[in-house]
Amino acid sequence: MRVVFVHGACVRDGAWWWRRTAELLRERGVASEAPALPSCGEAGPPAGADGPGLAEDVAAVRRVLEAGDGPTVVVAHSYGGIVTAEAAAGVGSVRHLLLVSSYLPEVGQSLSDFGDGGPAPFLDVDPGAGTFGVRPELLVDTFLQDCAPEDQAQAADHLARQSVRVTGQPVGAAAWQQVPSTYLVCAQDRGTPARLQREYARRAGAVVELDTGHHPFLSRPAAVRDLLTSL
Repeated sequence: MRVVFVHGACVRDGAWWWRRTAELLRERGVASEAPALPSCGEAGPPAGADGPGLAEDVAAVRRVLEAGDGPTVVVAHSYGGIVTAEAAAGVGSVRHLLLVSSYLPEVGQSLSDFGDGGPAPFLDVDPGAGTFGVRPELLVDTFLQDCAPEDQAQAADHLARQSVRVTGQPVGAAAWQQVPSTYLVCAQDRGTPARLQREYARRAGAVVELDTGHHPFLSRPAAVRDLLTSL
């Protein structure tokens, strides 16, 4: 078994966000990987109006998925579900999708089709530069309130400005329609409220809830490990 973690919007260094759960998986003999997303400026070209978008993110994740032939579980966190819907489609090694406070878009849907409408108050959008990002002063209270102080202190160093056009670019495939899926609802998430997560989760094959904030793989890594190994 292999786990591939696809991180959410406006962050970089997916391996940092994933590391606590990854270490517990390693102890069980399970390898994991966290691809870089070009739209977050992780692959060279900077994010922006003319920078990398959803297509580049999909290609980056798909390359990692196709590079391994062992049974693979894809963990899609937040925006990562948009990327995974297309990137995992038709990849034979992918056996299960775990959506964490995330989205299961139909073909033709984009990130902007989910939510309450309008930019979230914790986001800073720069139309001129064509980027958006999390407001650092709201990061902990919105996304990390149940995480260790060490993680809260370091998280801002792993934020990124992202190409805002990814929010409106539609997916060209919906892997969750062919691959078994589980949705992990984060009941104390202040970024994506649980009521919205439960609505999105209706498309998943199974639903699990944890009493955590937006990053359960940081705050409750053993619970996430146990869920993954059960899949």
